[in-house]
Amino acid sequence: MSLLVKDFAYHLPLELIAQQPARPRDHSRLLLLNKKTGATRHHYFYEIIDYLNKGDVLVLNNSKVFPARLIGYKAETGGAVEIFLHQEVAAEKKKKTEKPETKIWECLIGGRVKAGLKIKFLKSPLEAVIVKNNNDGTWQVEFNLRGDKFWKIINKIGFVPLPPYIKRDRKMMSDKNNYQTVFADSRKVGSAAAPTAGFHFTKHLLKKIRAKGVKIVAVTLHVGLGTFAPVKTEKIMEHKMHSEFVEISGRAAKEILAAKQTGGRVIAVGTTSCRTLEAADWEKFAAQLKTDGFKKKLGLKKSKSLKAQAFWTDIFIYPGYKFRVIDALITNFHLPKSTLLMLVSALAGKKSIDAAYKQAVSSDYRFFSYGDAMFIY
Repeated sequence: MSLLVKDFAYHLPLELIAQQPARPRDHSRLLLLNKKTGATRHHYFYEIIDYLNKGDVLVLNNSKVFPARLIGYKAETGGAVEIFLHQEVAAEKKKKTEKPETKIWECLIGGRVKAGLKIKFLKSPLEAVIVKNNNDGTWQVEFNLRGDKFWKIINKIGFVPLPPYIKRDRKMMSDKNNYQTVFADSRKVGSAAAPTAGFHFTKHLLKKIRAKGVKIVAVTLHVGLGTFAPVKTEKIMEHKMHSEFVEISGRAAKEILAAKQTGGRVIAVGTTSCRTLEAADWEKFAAQLKTDGFKKKLGLKKSKSLKAQAFWTDIFIYPGYKFRVIDALITNFHLPKSTLLMLVSALAGKKSIDAAYKQAVSSDYRFFSYGDAMFIY
């Protein structure tokens, strides 16, 4: 029997869609869901530490959001155009030692455009030309700047591309700080949308978690604007996910493999960390430690360093998927009919998720990016 998108609909009063983050961040509410029994409990997020154990590994997505929303105008007519930077189009190296840089980006565009259209930006030397329609909802756009010069301008004139359900002036500068995790790595800039499950953590809470003996490691998944895209097919299996770039360091892989061997849990913070871990080649990691999958004893002290993995993934997780790596998930409350709701339903079971969401609605939990949290364990 085919899974249908309409089966993942639910009623949500508009007033429960969070418009601002909790203050402080770790004072958001937390719904605990036991994925085996379906039992739920209600807490505040700072109490998550009571449900994390020594030997567990907490996996964060350290990708940093950049101001991907640009407001421009057509050079010929002055008509408004919004450009949402999605991802760079790969450039070829001219020399082995040269870092490839490109002026061409894959973008989402708001406004009527066509190939050859020139776009300018107020009080900025930045200009762009529409190259072509990719016929998948995105366009190729070529800018007149690249590298450090490009990023300097983007950080000056760009805005955070807030989800459409956050209703306010899109130019509010406070969102440049609010719409970012406290552990975002300035060396890992690349997300057009935030890994929002990480919003609930403060530096103080992370310090307390480490002190308890919980290992904290980071992976990287650069979140694309496709995360906002609705599922337009009737049958789930016909939906195609946007590809996103991911990286897993050798250190992170070692800690995760060790937890698997010693009985610790691998706890993903957010669906992006979950998808990163589930998409990685763990047999390849394990082979470097001269082990047979996860079964043989890991001699971590004697083993050589593991090689990092970096790749593009379009992994789509929905009910029926068998999780290979993660044991638990910290996540937000997701949009109806979204791929994220399908992922949590795969982990906890659709009936349990349906019941938990009904509880959350009746208990006035706050939903979506700036909303409250759920811990599925």
